[in-house]
Amino acid sequence: MLGEYRIEGRRASEIAASVERAIGAGELQPGEVLPPLRELAVYLEVNPNTVAAAYRTLRDRGVIETAGRRGSRIRPRPASTSREALQAVVPPGVRNAADGNPDPALLPSLEEALAEAAARNTRRPVLYGMPAIDDDLEALARAAFLRDGVPESPVAVASGSLDAIERVLAAHLRPGDAVAVEDPGWGSLLDLIPALGLRPVPVGVDDDGPIPARMAAALDSGVRAVMVTDRAQNPTGAALSGPRSAELRTLLSGHRDVLLIEDDHGHGIVDLPLRPLAGATDHWVLVRSTAKAYGPDLRLAALTGDTVTIDRFRGRQRLGPGWVSHLIQHAVAHLWRTSAVSPAAVAGAYGERRDALIRALAERGVRARGRSGMNVWVPVPDETGAVSRLLHSGWAVAPGARFRMQSPPGIRITVSGLAADDITPLAAAVAGAMGVGEARRYE
Repeated sequence: MLGEYRIEGRRASEIAASVERAIGAGELQPGEVLPPLRELAVYLEVNPNTVAAAYRTLRDRGVIETAGRRGSRIRPRPASTSREALQAVVPPGVRNAADGNPDPALLPSLEEALAEAAARNTRRPVLYGMPAIDDDLEALARAAFLRDGVPESPVAVASGSLDAIERVLAAHLRPGDAVAVEDPGWGSLLDLIPALGLRPVPVGVDDDGPIPARMAAALDSGVRAVMVTDRAQNPTGAALSGPRSAELRTLLSGHRDVLLIEDDHGHGIVDLPLRPLAGATDHWVLVRSTAKAYGPDLRLAALTGDTVTIDRFRGRQRLGPGWVSHLIQHAVAHLWRTSAVSPAAVAGAYGERRDALIRALAERGVRARGRSGMNVWVPVPDETGAVSRLLHSGWAVAPGARFRMQSPPGIRITVSGLAADDITPLAAAVAGAMGVGEARRYE
């Protein structure tokens, strides 16, 4: 039975735990095939339904994958390993278009904002028992949400989008609940959901956002929560259009008990209008991170939502860190108040690079996507080969496996670090890596 290792257990939870222990100890290796369901049931002297439930648990946790008649096998990457590990090492001399970072030249200086925050703290130190959210930040965040058509609701602050999403999911859902997620989608979120014991249900995405038919199928299957990126979707650059937003709102309004979580991390770096779904269900939250527009080290996200959800979020936050540093809150409020970032200018800079790359790829017969934000998604027949050949050509890109569940292969190219002179050689390298476009010269 799988060589030296013997799977053990009488209950589904025990069988699943036995497999996970073996993977952690290195006794089961990535790619190894698990025994057929009925064969293992006979060996363990249990009902086949028990083994089926164990395999289902392992699959939902991201430990194994099922390939039809080829059976179930250990995933190439254990569930405890972040998808960030699925990136190529960038050797010296290779251009990095893989990391998803913003262009430092487009980030504001933090000196004045931090100095003002420090001076304010000197005048009025923040001590235990003080409100969790700064009054100025709360007022600015609420006004921005209202301008964008988000229903007037309570506002809270988290240490980034993922912190907010994790606490909201934990406050509403229980292990085993299903969550509809974009596919391809944000790799960190695809890691978080199984880590919380939740089951991700993939929903396909096109340039206008989640595909309604796929979302309808997920809702009908009984998902308890839905994740949607409003703009600058990672990795495809999708952004909700007006018609798509209306379609999704109609679908969600028929499932009022579903938790809706919207991620608007593109706030400040896109010039497309927000098309919020907020309020389409009884429980919802919309999260805005400062990372892309103001700098990843400003670990802050503002969120708003229905009263019950925000109250539950605050309660869980009090049991953990308590609050987000008011020094950071004051600094962000200063940046917002002084309009330190021009969304139109930043969006224009990223849009010019993104559109130029998409055009250059199209000229070479390569189809690519990127409606907003700083990324371009390129479908490829062979991710590993494309990433390897591009690395050999001097370009590091992100393999699509970091972002995919069931969607076809692809690569993500981050344009934030590209100059105008980079577009043509990068497009030529991508076309060459895919075996299309200009003829390659052999020496």
